[in-house]
Amino acid sequence: MSDPRPDISYEQAREELVEVVRKLEAGGTTLEESLALWERGEELATTCQRWLDGARTRLAEAQAAHTSGDQKKTD
Repeated sequence: MSDPRPDISYEQAREELVEVVRKLEAGGTTLEESLALWERGEELATTCQRWLDGARTRLAEAQAAHTSGDQKKTD
């Protein structure tokens, strides 16, 4: 988790995660296939969370910069 930017976009990861969940819910896979899907789903969920955390950080930084800029104007 040292790389701040995952290899795939949030949208790609979310789309693939939806497909993984669909396959798991449908059943009909072997135990080994189900475990592999679960592991991939965990990876994709982590990727999505990293994107969301990064977006949250960027928003907080932008808000802080905006607030800081407003305070300088009133000083």
